[in-house]
Amino acid sequence: MPPIAKWRQMSKVMVVGFWGRHDKTVLRLAIFLMSFVALIWLGYEFWRLLFQTAPMGALDLVQRQHEVQDWFAGKPIYRTRGTAVYPPASYLILWSHLGWLGTTAARWLWAVSSLGMLAWLVWLSVRECGAKTRLMVAFTALIPLSIYPTGATIGNGQLPVHILPLLVAGLTLLRQEPGNWRKDLLAATLFLIALIKPSMAAPFFWLVLLAPGRLRPAVFVVLGYVGLTCLASVFQQHDPVQLLYDWQVLARAGVDWGAQRGGGHNNLAGWLNLQGMLPGNTVFSFILLMALGLWTYFHRRAELWILIGVAALVTRFLTYHRWYDDLLILLPLIALFRTAKQSIASSDQRFIAAILFALTLVFMIAPGGLYLLPPPWSQIYVNLQALIWICDLFFLVALARHVTRAGEASTVQMPSVVKVAVPKER
Repeated sequence: MPPIAKWRQMSKVMVVGFWGRHDKTVLRLAIFLMSFVALIWLGYEFWRLLFQTAPMGALDLVQRQHEVQDWFAGKPIYRTRGTAVYPPASYLILWSHLGWLGTTAARWLWAVSSLGMLAWLVWLSVRECGAKTRLMVAFTALIPLSIYPTGATIGNGQLPVHILPLLVAGLTLLRQEPGNWRKDLLAATLFLIALIKPSMAAPFFWLVLLAPGRLRPAVFVVLGYVGLTCLASVFQQHDPVQLLYDWQVLARAGVDWGAQRGGGHNNLAGWLNLQGMLPGNTVFSFILLMALGLWTYFHRRAELWILIGVAALVTRFLTYHRWYDDLLILLPLIALFRTAKQSIASSDQRFIAAILFALTLVFMIAPGGLYLLPPPWSQIYVNLQALIWICDLFFLVALARHVTRAGEASTVQMPSVVKVAVPKER
């Protein structure tokens, strides 16, 4: 046996043996630490949302409120507000929270809705991870509560906590059998609302288009988004086409600004800026987005959570994101957890999935190193985090290839009522 293979086998035996002897102790310790972190972190971030003045607390919420109210007052926000980087349909959806209340009341309403969506996200995480024992239920429930982007999005009044449950619920609903127009309409509605932040949700449209094996959900989403855009434009002086053009000009400027100022991290725009290639960001982003679509097409029969994990990681790298958008990494965390626990992969693949899951989670625990650590340690932390995410991406891509190449596969029922393809035993 080659030395590397021998070392890998020994490492696997040691880790698996340790886990077999001490799994309950490790889980109890992790639950205790994650509970403590979640209590302190979320408590601080909800205080920041409700009581801390801008620009430290609820910064994004206040900006969105001003943009929404200006939009419905007929003001050309794409030409007067540099922060207006959301498309017309988003402001129509946001009106329910921000268009009719003062700032203090809007903060409290946002806090209440954040609690509700967070509870939904926790429930979905437990369900999709397939946790059975009490310890596993507690552990998987604490994952979204104890990672830093959950608190960051709440404290800033940002959107990821509201978006992720909509994405997960909508995408998993599309794979439920039997598929019918009612399920498709509900799933499309959930995804349509998630498109309130296109930079976070739009790449998942490939799954809506290709994964169900039918076009109806994608048609519902397209028609719904066109309708929302046209309705939102009624309150502005320009037609929908002009508004969309103004929006994408401002949005591209925002991406460039973030890449140059360093506000975002671990994304294509920032990496291109370091190489002096930022002007080509739009082209490279489009190529990466098309590559995701092509890859999804050829692996559309793979286990749904592998597709979701890959789409989430590509989305995270695709364009400008700040640290609250790192909540996207919760999706590959679930995909890795499922792979480590389910029989869709070989024992070696399950072992690698478990190691990657542990590393990814450790680097996601609040408060994170980006703002906690001083330079240059903060940059080292960010670079290591990016390396782990890239390893996650390559592993999930390889896993999907393994499942797809297995040929004819039997269909099994997963805990989330999602049917997945399992390779036949040879």
